[in-house]
Amino acid sequence: MHHDKLEEIKKKREEWEEKVLKPAAKRFRMEKPTEFHTPSEIEGFDFLRDVGFPGQYPFTSASFPVNLVPAVRKGAKPGGLKRASQYSGYGTPEDTRDYYKAQAALGWSGGPNFALDLPTQCGYDSDNKTVAGEVGKVGVAIDTLRDFEVIFEAFTGDQDMDKIATNMTMNAAANILIAMYIALAEKRGIPMAKLKGTPQNDILKEFVSRGTYIFPPRPSMRMFRDSVVFFTKNLPGINITSIGGYHIREGGATREQEMAFSLAIGIAYLQEGVNAGIDIDDFAPKFTFNGSGGSLEIYKEVAFHRAYRRMWAKIVKERFGAKKEESMRIRVPMFAHIGCGSTTKQRVLNNLSRTMIGGIAGLLSGGPPAVFPPYDEPLGLGWSLEARQLADDGARILMYETGMCDVLDPFAGSYFMESLTNEIEKAGWEGLQKIEDMGGAVTAIETGYMQREIARSAAERQARIERGEILLVGVNCFTEEYELDVTVNRLVEHPYSEQKRYDAEEKQKVNLAEVKRTRNNREVKRLLLELEKAAKKEDENLMPLFIQLAKEYASLQEQCDVLRGVFGEWQQDTFI
Repeated sequence: MHHDKLEEIKKKREEWEEKVLKPAAKRFRMEKPTEFHTPSEIEGFDFLRDVGFPGQYPFTSASFPVNLVPAVRKGAKPGGLKRASQYSGYGTPEDTRDYYKAQAALGWSGGPNFALDLPTQCGYDSDNKTVAGEVGKVGVAIDTLRDFEVIFEAFTGDQDMDKIATNMTMNAAANILIAMYIALAEKRGIPMAKLKGTPQNDILKEFVSRGTYIFPPRPSMRMFRDSVVFFTKNLPGINITSIGGYHIREGGATREQEMAFSLAIGIAYLQEGVNAGIDIDDFAPKFTFNGSGGSLEIYKEVAFHRAYRRMWAKIVKERFGAKKEESMRIRVPMFAHIGCGSTTKQRVLNNLSRTMIGGIAGLLSGGPPAVFPPYDEPLGLGWSLEARQLADDGARILMYETGMCDVLDPFAGSYFMESLTNEIEKAGWEGLQKIEDMGGAVTAIETGYMQREIARSAAERQARIERGEILLVGVNCFTEEYELDVTVNRLVEHPYSEQKRYDAEEKQKVNLAEVKRTRNNREVKRLLLELEKAAKKEDENLMPLFIQLAKEYASLQEQCDVLRGVFGEWQQDTFI
């Protein structure tokens, strides 16, 4: 827009604020007048440079040129990029197998999306006394190949391992579990090249927020390097990582911190692949994103995703020299959403309203709606079938009844949204530069910078909630006696009983003891010694050894203990 015209708009705005806005705000006692935005806020705006078309660089509008809405047919799953089924995992492998069989009987298809128990995620076997009481509690326990064999009894025929995708929320020892997956496939006569799936394999964010790390950051990055090299050469259908900025936000980070921290982590992963001699365009397209963002501030979340896509595209293209646009595109199962941290245990059904707002934000931010999480998320892992049905139907209502999926990036060119996107991107670059100046993500984690910043932000947010500066309906406002606490009456039995959960640990110990008694222990011992020697050689890729160990039923902890002996073990207070 011509400079003289912008000056005229600025002058008119000043008149409007003085003669119209201020009197109205005073009359209606508005402490914070409603905002209004004009072209003067995006001076120098260039549509092709700053926004472009959906599915094209810089991907501001959307990662894909069409909204990924499935056709209405039996079994169609809401969302766009979901290949595996709902996040789930219960007690013993037998319990989880039975759950997946029951889901299949209800018409649900797709591979498992494993929730693993904490001992498994931290590299401990179920018979380790230090993890007593935790086995099978927040997910399924996996100790050896035997456990994969049991779970995948639910996946045969047209749901066999070469026809489904499997997701695993595993990070520190992701390569060991992938090796077990490969070993099982080969026992079924399925070559590893035909496998599909995604290990989370985002170990750096575990140090920052989630906490299921094992080894220190640098040997953890050596494990990640092995993933990049081995997966790129041998596993074309397996994604290398699923970067989770969302976990960092849930840990307490602000929007700007999440952006800076997760992008710095992404850069560290890309650099690891480049340092290993892999062409950026050969492996960057195999990076996925678990999710980013997560709050009820709908406009800011939409702008966040527009800025985030643009920043990642610039990083991959300008810093790493990628040529293919698919290397620069963020692939993620959901864009804007409210995050689990926005749900409340008080008046839990209010979470339905909140997640619908998150679904709308997803649509406005350039993708399909994700009505996430199910309303009963704050009540604990093990979403009820009713909650899942309501979440799925919420997404379906947005997709098929509202017409909102007919338009991608409806805010494109908006004075308000483009200026807000620029503002958030600017803050993201500033935060990222601060980490770059420290030496990058690994150094920022080793010194505890990211962890301290998140802890401080989480404490500040909680203090603001307690002071009533952040309002949560039914929690710190509208809690008078006449307000009604609507309760939930379960109509459908929970898929996993409390008794099974109680018995899981002892059953899994018996299963593991039987494996250790009947396997070739001499060969296991020999291979573990080989693993120790190989781990001491920085340049050696450990994946082939992990596969051999899996085939011999070596346990997860046996392998992790060898690596602990070579790599060391990261302690939470190491950086203090």
